[in-house]
Amino acid sequence: MKALNAFFPILRWSKNYHWPNLKYDFSAGLTVGIMLVPQGMAYAMIAGLPPVYGLYAALFPQIVYAIMGTSRHLAVGPVAMDSLLVAAGIGALSVTDPSQHIALAIFLAFYVGVVQLILGGLKLGFLINFLSKPVISGFTSAAAIIIGFNQLHHLLGMQISQGNSFFALFLNIIKSLPLAHLPTLTVGLTSVVALLFGKRFFSKLPNALLLVIGATLLSSTMNWEAEGIAIVQDIPGGFPKFDLPTVSLTQIYALTPLAITLSLIAFLEAISIAKAIEEKEKKNELKPNQELIALGMANIMGSFFQAYPTTGGFSRTAVNYDAGAKSGFSALFSAAVIGLTLLFFTSFFYHLPNSILGAIILVAVINLVDLDYAKTLFKNNRQEFYILLFTFFMTLFVGIKEGILLGVFVALLFMIYQNTQPHIAVLGRISNTHYFKNIDRFSEEVITYPRVLILRFDGPLFFGNQGYFKSRINTLIKEQKQPINHLVIAAAPISYIDATAMQMLQQWMEHLNTKGVNVYWTGLNGPLRDRVYALELTNQLDKLFFFSSLDAALNAIQGKAPTAIEESIANQRNKS
Repeated sequence: MKALNAFFPILRWSKNYHWPNLKYDFSAGLTVGIMLVPQGMAYAMIAGLPPVYGLYAALFPQIVYAIMGTSRHLAVGPVAMDSLLVAAGIGALSVTDPSQHIALAIFLAFYVGVVQLILGGLKLGFLINFLSKPVISGFTSAAAIIIGFNQLHHLLGMQISQGNSFFALFLNIIKSLPLAHLPTLTVGLTSVVALLFGKRFFSKLPNALLLVIGATLLSSTMNWEAEGIAIVQDIPGGFPKFDLPTVSLTQIYALTPLAITLSLIAFLEAISIAKAIEEKEKKNELKPNQELIALGMANIMGSFFQAYPTTGGFSRTAVNYDAGAKSGFSALFSAAVIGLTLLFFTSFFYHLPNSILGAIILVAVINLVDLDYAKTLFKNNRQEFYILLFTFFMTLFVGIKEGILLGVFVALLFMIYQNTQPHIAVLGRISNTHYFKNIDRFSEEVITYPRVLILRFDGPLFFGNQGYFKSRINTLIKEQKQPINHLVIAAAPISYIDATAMQMLQQWMEHLNTKGVNVYWTGLNGPLRDRVYALELTNQLDKLFFFSSLDAALNAIQGKAPTAIEESIANQRNKS
């Protein structure tokens, strides 16, 4: 039963549900559902799908996540980022048949779900840590610009070749501007202004839905279609039919990189907003691996009912939280709104102008361009700012998938580089205290000891940096004004030493001993001390010392401690 509760969290939290909270869940679910109707249709258009597929994607995935998810507020459904990735990825396959494009998008939801389910089952949620914040910020900002430019053809009222390269999109738009349809452009720009105004002064209202209703009524009454303004036209009514997505093996192979990328990005989107809400609530209920399983099952089940890839949406989750949602019941109410819309109200949207949906998308993606974070990095961490900038330009000018993959690759290279040359500080004691600090930062406040060099190595010691460790410390020893007899290494920051580094230490310390230099280690953690004993370094080196603190090491060096650590090493051998 415990395993069942872990796999279906609704069984656990529903038992202790405070039923007076149902009114808050109902209100929040109704608000998010109303918000999802225009958003879902607009995002489906980003993905290159008919608008109704956005409603399909907002139906069953929500229900599945409410049953299996661990976040009480995450609102699952179609989102702008994933929609663009779907369009870009399938577009790269040169698919010209609209029905084939739809089939591939639906299968992609199944594929993404399977990947997420496998990652969650293998407890690989930690993989998301490889998507650093600078990479995601640069990627998201560039993708938002591409999303916006891909929607301009709806506002301009003309056909423009779509794509995921900003340069090509920009040239296509410039070439097509003289052909812009003025009535469509007027409706589109007016809608953008109205949405921005509503967001600024009436943020509590469902501005997108009000715009959709108002524009649809005006379009129907004034016959905007006769003026050449493109409208949504027929939207199939009723629930989507159950069907198994099928594609060829060649297409599965071609979709694999996109499915893996989408799986990780979708999980990152969901987990980041869910964590942000959880921190506000001061709770710790989110389980990353179960979230992968829940999102995976939501995508798999959604694909059986004509949904394309879904995840947690930033804006809808924030609205769900602000509206007072208390549990996953709010998602069930939201799904009910979508279901009722599909059953009874799809005919209402016949006269909805496409430019309205384009305007909704443009306003929605503006928030994805995060200039504040880029400014913060520029001031405080210039190297990571350059990673953000690299990812941004690669995504903008090379492509969506290429941008995120190259960004992750460069971020990993930077991490590896940082770990191959960790910071090494020369330490001195702050006068009249037991504290030791970097002499370069506290040069006037610290004291050093003759013939004693105290160092701190800030990082793990492994094959990639063991050569740097040895050469850098040898250089520091040579740079001292007086010959060194005692080298003290503050090893608390060294969390790990691999076999290659351990062998280097053995040979290096033997060499130092022959030069008359004693090596002292302080703060070395228990597992590493055990490895030193197991490798019998303490037997091979007569002058290898281990101390709990720098004070203890200096006391021994100055002769204030009558016995050295050899006694404790001998005791350790006797115990073993």
